[in-house]
Formats: sequence, C-alpha cells, structure tokens
Amino acid sequence: MAERVAIIGGGKIGEALLAGLLASGKPTRDVAVVERDADRAAELAAEYKVLVTDIATAAENAQIVVIAVKPDAVDSVLAELGKVDDNNDVERVTVTLVAGLPAAKYENALPAGSPVVRVMSNMPLLVNEAMSALSAGRYATEEQVAAVSNLLGSVGQVMVVPESLMDAVTAISGSGPAYVFLLAESMIDAGVALGLTRAQAAVLARQTIRGAGAMLTESGMTSTDLRAAVTSPGGTTAAAITELERGGLRSAMYSATAAAAAKSAKLSRRSEVESSTGNGGDGRD
Repeated sequence: MAERVAIIGGGKIGEALLAGLLASGKPTRDVAVVERDADRAAELAAEYKVLVTDIATAAENAQIVVIAVKPDAVDSVLAELGKVDDNNDVERVTVTLVAGLPAAKYENALPAGSPVVRVMSNMPLLVNEAMSALSAGRYATEEQVAAVSNLLGSVGQVMVVPESLMDAVTAISGSGPAYVFLLAESMIDAGVALGLTRAQAAVLARQTIRGAGAMLTESGMTSTDLRAAVTSPGGTTAAAITELERGGLRSAMYSATAAAAAKSAKLSRRSEVESSTGNGGDGRD
C-alpha cells in the first residue's frame, strides 16, 4: 500500500515537495497539506487538488509526516503532533526539513519512541534538482529511511549519512547553491568589465554553469579530470586557473565551508539547550 504523506507547511519548500510528489505519480488522495494562512491554503487546494487541513486530520492516517515550516514554528507544530491519536494500523515517521534542528529535539517532544528522520535539502528542491541528505533518528527503521529516501527522490538526489555529518552536509550542499550563485555573479561582473553587456554576460555565465554541472553529473569523469580536460597547457584557461589559485580560491573555499559547518553546529547546540530548558528558539543568530 502506498504511503500517505502529510506536509506541514505550504510555503515554497512544502509546495515544491508537493509538486514533485504529484509529478512522480503520487495520487492526490495520498497527500494532505497543512497551511494556516487561509488564502495560501485555498491557493494550494485549487492548484493541486489535495486536501488542505489541520495537523490532526492530516497526520492521523499518514505514514510520513513532513515538517517544512520556519524554525520558530516547530515547537507549536510538535505540540500539536504530540496530541494526535495514534492509529494502531499506521506507523508514522516524522521527517524534518527544518535546518539546524537535531533529530533529538523532535524525539524529545513527540511520544516516546517516535521515529524521526532529519533531512538537509537545498534550494534546487524548488526545481526538482535538490541534494537531500538524510539521517535516521534513534528509532527510525531502515524501511522508514528507505521510504523517506524514495519520497525525496521525487525532487532530486538523496544521500543517507550519520547525523554527525549534517554540519558538513550543510556546509557543502545546504549552503552550496549560494557559492555557485556568487561565482555566477562574479563571472557576470567580470564579463561587463571586459566589454560585454550585462545581459550578454549573464547568458554566458548561466549557460556555462549549467553545462558544466551537466558534465559533472553525466560524464562519469571526476571534477579534477574535467578541469584538466578544459585546461590546455599554456592556454587561456591555464592562465585563468593560475590567477584563481594565486587569489586563494581553494583556501577560501576551505575557510568558507569550515565557517558554515561551525555555524551549523552552533545553531544545533543552541537548539539542544533551548529544548532541554523549555525555551523555544527561532534557529537564527
């Protein structure tokens, strides 16, 4: 029997997951959405023809409950989920897409033994090209992790990692799209400095990054091999790579990802402290 899925949060992330599930063939009858804003709820119901309801109704018969809300709304969501009567025929796993909050926070707030899967996804989820890393909480089974992997596979690629690596995942793929956007921004500005119009430079940069990404995923070659293939000895690319290395691109990336991982760890520790003391935080610093 297909899993019933409840998505709590009808914002961009929740809608992207909803659209991906339906596009992959998930029947509308097996998906429910929770969205408290009345106008937004009506919009989602009209667009996707799914049930948009309250937490208790959505979660009651769902095997997978996805929390896709802002960090400051998590405590209230967990309080309501904790009151949902368990259906003995349904084994429910809670999936969190909320950044910076450890699985233990959910396990401590939900009934004892509740299975939780923590997910770090990234912005390309909005175009069905997400990189999602999953880690199982203490009570999640292999079958439940596999079901969540299949669910998120509808909006991109999935990797299962220990929760101890989630800060590293955040630094590389969670924050990673911003690094690529910054690279594109820099390429466009450089193109303008070389005499191109901004529109011309933008097209050149966007398509170059898109093509390079496709080669990385489809060629079967490593990034090192691909870079070497483009870099003819003594050529224009070699001159450019020399300047990028001289400018410290590689060391800057090490420092940037270390800073992102450290920040992620700090937010997770703060969340754990606030959870243990009963003080809700918003996950931001």
